[in-house]
Amino acid sequence: MMNELVQRLSQGNHPVEVSLRPKKTATALKERIDLGYIHIKFTNTQGGTELGVRLDPNACDWSQTDFDRPAGTIHLVGHLTLNYVKVKCIADVDLQTLEGQGHLEPIEPVSPAVIS
Repeated sequence: MMNELVQRLSQGNHPVEVSLRPKKTATALKERIDLGYIHIKFTNTQGGTELGVRLDPNACDWSQTDFDRPAGTIHLVGHLTLNYVKVKCIADVDLQTLEGQGHLEPIEPVSPAVIS
């Protein structure tokens, strides 16, 4: 049986937003991208699920974005471990609202977590 949260977030696209503190701006997002690490929040889970994602710069695409205006859509791809499952997080985010759609893809065969 696959981990329930990983399974749910791996099926179809889900509403997401980029979590930025203290200010939620395109400039703050660009700073996080330059550091190679962002937080993506899946907003349709109970209380929201915020994930720290290490970006894969070769898989991301910000060529259609203008961080100064801000305008365009940014394609973010990164990796993390959620509930002992290695996953890829893929999100397309509108630079004006910093919201969009995303999903997870398990990287390895998923087995139930063993708790001893």
